[in-house]
Amino acid sequence: MAVFEDIKKNLVEALKSKDAAKVLTLRMLLAAIHNEQIAKGKANELKEEDVLGVLRREAKKRREAAEIYAQAGRGELADKENQELEIIKSYLPAELSDTDVEIIVKEVLAGGETNFGKAMGQVMAKVAGRAEPNKVGEVIKKALGEGSGS
Repeated sequence: MAVFEDIKKNLVEALKSKDAAKVLTLRMLLAAIHNEQIAKGKANELKEEDVLGVLRREAKKRREAAEIYAQAGRGELADKENQELEIIKSYLPAELSDTDVEIIVKEVLAGGETNFGKAMGQVMAKVAGRAEPNKVGEVIKKALGEGSGS
């Protein structure tokens, strides 16, 4: 479980360097991972994909909170959420570009799939968490709309 170990190691480093924001964020991540272990009823450590799932969920929370704070004119809180988001993103695999997502969608749709739900499932399995579901859904809708509109 490389990501989990990296987070623990970086927490020690952040404590030594007195980086309060990073310490708080990493402690929050470790707590979220621990809560996931409890929720899954596992006394042992989670699989790497489970840890990455927790990180994606936490990143999504920070992204949504930053948007809400920005809309409410609370720039300082939005900045704090964005700072936490950047720390979390550093542990996640790089996101696919829009072009890469479009290529994967075209591959799935070339297989003859026209059902949005099934196509979404196949594409999400291929992107393996490296793209936001909203982005994937938009690309699929666009591709299905163009294909049926011809």
